[in-house]
Amino acid sequence: MTEASVRPIRPSDAGEVLTVQRAAFVTEAQIYGDPNQPPLTQTLEEVEAELRTAGGFVAVLGGRIVGAIRTRDDGRVLQIGRIAIAPDVQGDGVGSMLLAAAEEHSSSPEAELFTGSLSEANIRLYENCGYRESERIDNGDGTDQVFMRKTLTT
Repeated sequence: MTEASVRPIRPSDAGEVLTVQRAAFVTEAQIYGDPNQPPLTQTLEEVEAELRTAGGFVAVLGGRIVGAIRTRDDGRVLQIGRIAIAPDVQGDGVGSMLLAAAEEHSSSPEAELFTGSLSEANIRLYENCGYRESERIDNGDGTDQVFMRKTLTT
């Protein structure tokens, strides 16, 4: 487990968050054979705008952002997205730390996230953190979007 600290995400983090996001999602692009995934094509301006309205957290290690998670919480469902972990710290517990921070700060009774059906490491992480598959949506290309939910204790 890494010694990273977790704090709320800020619009001023956009540049570092985008860098981590792009590095993290290269693997996903390779798995799916799609270099045009939104996390890879999103612009700095789009990330800045998103961070002005979205919640979330970053993991910081040695002054460097090594992970990020975005959230939207409407009091019914905590929606979690764009979990991105720097490749050099993947597997060190950063994703679990960010999920725990998002869940702890939520007022919703349930959390939801999604990933692709070929993203086995992501699915394992989410299952290890208590998420269970709730729905699959066929993408029409031999892959599915896998939606996962977790009941949060409030």
